[in-house]
Amino acid sequence: MTLIEHPAAADAASADAPRETVYRPPHPLDLRRTVGMLRRGGNDPTTIIDGTVIWRAMRTPHGPTTLAVRMSGDEVRASAWGPGAEHALDSVPALCGAHDDSGDFDVTLHPLIAESARRHPGLRLTRTDEVFDALACAILEQKVTGMQAFGAWRWLVSRFGARAPGPTPRPMFAAPSPEQWFRIPSWAWHRAGVEPPQSRTIVRAAERGDRIARAVGAAVTGADRDRVLTSLPGVGVWTSAETRIRALGDSDAVSIGDYHLAHQVGYALTGKRTDDDGMVELLAPWAGQRQRVVRLIHASGVQEPRRGPRLAPEDHRGR
Repeated sequence: MTLIEHPAAADAASADAPRETVYRPPHPLDLRRTVGMLRRGGNDPTTIIDGTVIWRAMRTPHGPTTLAVRMSGDEVRASAWGPGAEHALDSVPALCGAHDDSGDFDVTLHPLIAESARRHPGLRLTRTDEVFDALACAILEQKVTGMQAFGAWRWLVSRFGARAPGPTPRPMFAAPSPEQWFRIPSWAWHRAGVEPPQSRTIVRAAERGDRIARAVGAAVTGADRDRVLTSLPGVGVWTSAETRIRALGDSDAVSIGDYHLAHQVGYALTGKRTDDDGMVELLAPWAGQRQRVVRLIHASGVQEPRRGPRLAPEDHRGR
């Protein structure tokens, strides 16, 4: 069963019939909250949320591939187009949180966490296993606004990634391979609004290519993964955590150094903002499950009232 036909996408790269599967998760699943968090802004060329369907453009060992997933009752129906269709379908359980282990997570330690967990039983921690993609995007997000980072990601992926096959809602692109990131010319980084420190960091990481993914995959603990990732010049604990969250579904990763996160965690758990050290202390009772707490705080909708204007992005491309 094809998920959705989009006549407007008749010029898509492939009109071949999709490969399909049905995944029956053994747990409640909120597909949008679980998989939808991978989208980088509303115009992300790698991830589109179109009604009830989530579309992902993927780079697989067999070539660019498109995956579309949607809920049908308690089942996840998945369709995939392109040479890596089977690879994409095999990834569906991990995307839907099959490897997410809540262990002895204790929601009773705080009433807000207990209530959010009760209201969102289907919130799972997704896992893509796309380490370099997550790393490159996290590097682009260093020290800039989300709008700037998402714009740079969109511009670079749309020009240097691979066109995704299938009847996508709009043209989609799989992220560049490490080799393709390495070959991006200097003028393109500038045109995308990426500062030299970030572009150099991605290029240096791309030199190591898939070796990074293998080393991260071989690491046993979060601390071990941090050591691998932060050994790269220009990659700190924040970038490492963002990579671990999206690529590995790391239940304990916390983005220390985030511009907003400590304030949000502090406000949600105590009614007042805190700093990174205070956030780490507040999350300590949930050691091993701190990312789950952060996600439940996000899902709760509790936010500190804004105290000033948004940070205005600077555009240096004309300088």
